[in-house]
Amino acid sequence: MAEIRETVILGSGCAGLTAAIYTARAGLKPLVLEGHEPGGQLSITTLVENFPGWPDGIQGPELIDNMKKQAQRFGATFELAHLNTVEVGAHPMRLHSSAGEIHARTLIVASGASARWLGLPSEQALIGHGVSSCATCDGFFFRGKEIAVVGGGDSAMEEALFLTRFATKVTVLHRREHFRASKIMLERAIAHPNIELRTNAVVEEVLGVEDKEVKGVRLRDVVNGETSNLAVGGLFLGIGHVPNAKMFEGQIDLDEEGYIKTANNVFTTRDGQVVLGVFACGDVQDRRYRQAVTAAGSGCMAALEVEKFLEEHGR
Repeated sequence: MAEIRETVILGSGCAGLTAAIYTARAGLKPLVLEGHEPGGQLSITTLVENFPGWPDGIQGPELIDNMKKQAQRFGATFELAHLNTVEVGAHPMRLHSSAGEIHARTLIVASGASARWLGLPSEQALIGHGVSSCATCDGFFFRGKEIAVVGGGDSAMEEALFLTRFATKVTVLHRREHFRASKIMLERAIAHPNIELRTNAVVEEVLGVEDKEVKGVRLRDVVNGETSNLAVGGLFLGIGHVPNAKMFEGQIDLDEEGYIKTANNVFTTRDGQVVLGVFACGDVQDRRYRQAVTAAGSGCMAALEVEKFLEEHGR
């Protein structure tokens, strides 16, 4: 018989680690399943300058490591494993992970969301060195530069408009002839003097791998097949995120894009009813802000709700 845990936390990014700190301090001895990407998106981020308490900034991996040590200090344990399937209707819940079966009275889902990437080796090599999926996080570092944004929807237009605060020029690259962004967002981008829209263009390579900084992008025209280079100092991906919640399909309520629906920020619901003992926090339920500090805040809320739930159910 598997040991019954008071709480299991799925994910080890800012949300999951904050939940681990709070539940560990409450004496719940949380087990954290670190997932496919231990540390989440911050683990591949360089300098973080907008997390409170670090006036000179802190490297993303260092911030994650500090939070993990803090949780361990209070009694949290970590398993380098990922969740395969879960039975949330069972009492206790049954979690089938790559490390074996786990039983839990409560579950905090902090599995995050993964940015959509182009999948180019040069792109992956330059993540954190001029390639980014978050304008709000990294736009400041591109002051005075020309940069490119890939995408054709509202996300790309929002990124481009935000980046004009720093960049001298923003070129939006879209692989199709027509944009799928809403009319108002597209009109704003078209009207901005520092934004250029370029259609029928796909990125084939990010230039600058040898120098460890983005120098430009090699583009291919999908109509005539011609290639050309665009000199830019940064490349932002505005093609969306994929919430890591597929294992909950059919068990808890997900929206049309796969994000976990929540009530009061923390309760996950199924058919309009609260699923007892399951809570969600961070980017897996946040399709709007996606910041380290908001993820941490929601992790705190989820942990406090777990404490309250266990107290109300006699634990």
